[in-house]
Amino acid sequence: MIRRHDMIFVRRSSWQAVLAAEPGLRGDRLVAFWADRGWPLVARRGDPHSRSGVALGLPLPPSQGKHRHSFVVPPGDIAGGMPPPSLSYVCRAAPLAWWPTLLRLDAFMQRHALDMRIFGSLAWSAVTGLDYLSAQSDLDVLVYIRRTTDLDCLADGLSAIEATAPMRIDGEFVRDDGTAVNWREFRSGAPDLLAKSMSGVCLVPRGQFVGGRVVS
Repeated sequence: MIRRHDMIFVRRSSWQAVLAAEPGLRGDRLVAFWADRGWPLVARRGDPHSRSGVALGLPLPPSQGKHRHSFVVPPGDIAGGMPPPSLSYVCRAAPLAWWPTLLRLDAFMQRHALDMRIFGSLAWSAVTGLDYLSAQSDLDVLVYIRRTTDLDCLADGLSAIEATAPMRIDGEFVRDDGTAVNWREFRSGAPDLLAKSMSGVCLVPRGQFVGGRVVS
């Protein structure tokens, strides 16, 4: 199962066809370099009017306009995928001022026995070595929850860590089926939550998200 924000690798033999399907990318040296290095793309929610396949994105760094190129790739062109990088992996690319917060988050996730992954600017800096971070960058996190997870306690803990952090902590709680809600929205106590998945976006009652029903 492919979830939003997963990192997806395109077969080297398929990159030429992928780029040929997007005329606007002809002559884009960074995209060609990206393909040559075999760096991953990111799984995204597809446009209902686009052709069938797996919807992927390639986010460029701020120096390149912070534009995101969009692709739709046939499943047979995908070599594999993995979740976004872990906290320990991205530390090498994080500003030193962020390290205490990352360590607190790691210890907090270990206490809850949950997996936290990083997406967004810090993740792409760690994966590519390119400069995605700025003084205004957020730390974007994904917390993969279980049905038994105390989400109120989890949201309160994230809020307490953010209160002393040098950056804003954004991100989502993600169920096993890939459906996700923003952790800050969950903590607000809103009765209806904006739930996102690879198949769509909809409002779901708070209890329905916790109960584990799939968003369609």
